[in-house]
Amino acid sequence: MAQEAAKASAPEAKPKAEKQTNCPACNKVLKKLKRYYRNGKFYCSKKCYKTSLAKAKEEANQAK
Repeated sequence: MAQEAAKASAPEAKPKAEKQTNCPACNKVLKKLKRYYRNGKFYCSKKCYKTSLAKAKEEANQAK
């Protein structure tokens, strides 16, 4: 009985962060051996990383 009460009063566990499975630039599946990590995200290559930077820069210029 005491264990059940302790479990009920314990705060709920936070949901786990989902694993990134696709490249944010080209949406290809990320392979474990070929990953390029920059700014908190995994890309499939350096080219996709640079493409996403250019796209973000262009959007920022259009917003001004």
